[in-house]
Amino acid sequence: METKQFKAESKRLLDMMINSIYTHKEIFLREVISNASDAIDKLYFKSLTDTSVGMNKSDFAINLAVDKDKRTLTISDNGIGMTEEDLENNLGTIANSGSFAFKKDNDLGDDVDIIGQFGVGFYSTFMVAKEVTVVTKAYGSEQAYKWQSNGVDGYTVEPCEKEDGVGTTITLLMKDDTDDDKYSTYLDEHQIQSLVKKYSDYIRFPIRMEMEHTHYHEGSEEPEVHKAVETLNSMTPIWKKNKNELKEEDYNNFYVEKFFDYEPPITHIHSKNEGICTYDALLYIPARAPFDYYSKDYEKGLQLYSSGVMIMEKCADLLPDYFSFVKGVVDSEDLSLNISRELLQHDRQLKMIEKNLEKAIKNELKKLMKNDREKYEKFFKVFGLQFKFGIYQSYGAANEMLQDLLMFPSSFEGKNVTLDEYVERMKEDQKNIYYACGESNERIEKLPQLEKVKEKGYEVLYCTQDIDEFALKVLMKYKDKEFKSISDADLDLDTEEEKEQAKKLDEENKDMFEFMQKAIADKVKTVRLSKKLKSHPVCLSSDGGPITIEMEKVLNAMPQNNGEKVKAEKALEINPEHPIFAKLKELFESDKDKLGDYTKLLYDQALLIEGMSIDDPVEFANLVCALMC
Repeated sequence: METKQFKAESKRLLDMMINSIYTHKEIFLREVISNASDAIDKLYFKSLTDTSVGMNKSDFAINLAVDKDKRTLTISDNGIGMTEEDLENNLGTIANSGSFAFKKDNDLGDDVDIIGQFGVGFYSTFMVAKEVTVVTKAYGSEQAYKWQSNGVDGYTVEPCEKEDGVGTTITLLMKDDTDDDKYSTYLDEHQIQSLVKKYSDYIRFPIRMEMEHTHYHEGSEEPEVHKAVETLNSMTPIWKKNKNELKEEDYNNFYVEKFFDYEPPITHIHSKNEGICTYDALLYIPARAPFDYYSKDYEKGLQLYSSGVMIMEKCADLLPDYFSFVKGVVDSEDLSLNISRELLQHDRQLKMIEKNLEKAIKNELKKLMKNDREKYEKFFKVFGLQFKFGIYQSYGAANEMLQDLLMFPSSFEGKNVTLDEYVERMKEDQKNIYYACGESNERIEKLPQLEKVKEKGYEVLYCTQDIDEFALKVLMKYKDKEFKSISDADLDLDTEEEKEQAKKLDEENKDMFEFMQKAIADKVKTVRLSKKLKSHPVCLSSDGGPITIEMEKVLNAMPQNNGEKVKAEKALEINPEHPIFAKLKELFESDKDKLGDYTKLLYDQALLIEGMSIDDPVEFANLVCALMC
């Protein structure tokens, strides 16, 4: 019998495909089953217009069989089969497919879904098999043919007998096990069942295999072995069903089973998109974060299917990082089964799907916020941090997408508020959105700078997470209202008359403030009167520059490669209404050394109020003791 060589550059392509395109050998089963489904689709289509086919949809099936002794796995279908010419064209030339030609010749349009294609996918069998045998008989033909190959050395085609009618039977003779690869795994019925469930669960024809089950009966030492043919796939994916067919319980059960969560999701998004970009999607918002969610080990991504056949278990390109918590599936007939991860990154259809999903997720979260505030707050407590990182890391590109999803604790009734809610109840004379930073709501409530802002009746957002101020600095403004920290140099809270009085008082005490600044010259940029204090004697303010006091705290708490500390430009502010101010003026006239000591104490006091560590605790303790004596 003549051994034929693969056409064109098939030898090189086969070698590249086996060693490069597919990184997971197990997908060979997905490819062969998809081809079998393809063949059945073709004959089923003919049966709709040709009564001589003599078969109904319920007659079609894909059968799997294992022979461990012979080390073979057999996949058979009763589809349309192949002629000798088909074998030459479809299996003799790698990456040539008969599926698309069939659709074109029969003018099927997009109504018939042909998911498989003999070509590159079929040759994935050589990743696990040392010999592949295809026995096939085409519909309408009297003669069957056998195609056989052991890989790049070529193939043979010869007439043969096929007693079970039209269709195709593929027999894989598995490679011998090595230290690195255990090919016997693919001869285990339960492993095959698992692979079918993983990759081909939604093939619309039954995939059957004889399964062996062992039962132990009480009082009997010998187990009872029971064999039965079982259908391994569920055939109809939940996302392909109409919403009115499904209950909340159906969605939740699918989520818990598919994504191995013990808690139902907070909500789901079931969408169908047709047109330029056609896909079905079923997405879930989890109620809790995985244990590794905020670690570098967490891997985001949605399960990606092509017409019910899994292409990728975690397609990261379908989700931006700030929505990385979303679980779910996307199924698009516009994507090829044989597309690689590298090609996916540049696929135009995929980018369109990603944009559509992003909008759908945002809309669902806004709807949840409006209709079930308690549930949204529960969600935000778990995943809200990701939105703030998203704003900061995108340098503002994600502002429009995420700003309306943010929530902060607030001085208004002690509740969490959105930015929209804050702006809606702003006072007529209020120019800015005020916020305060601290370790907790309780610590923020004790900040001396808060008093005057609250006295004005202005609401203050409480920023208790390290990322908060970084995100607000990137946002800059919301609905034309600028964000302003209560620790900023000028809160613009005073009337023109009050500003004039403060300016005059600053000028009168200019020399004293210069002396005080020199006493702590390496710590603050300036010493001045405060326009934001009421009952407290002193506070620190950020005095310009890109780094605020809160940012200094956060950045210096992080591991530093070079050991250098970040420093914000600070101002020490003195309350002119507090008795300490009169004492300072008295010391400036009578005891400048003591004024220097007082200045250091006031600075350390301001640091403690801000939740920052004192530079020299020993000096601070000595100064306090000297004051007490």
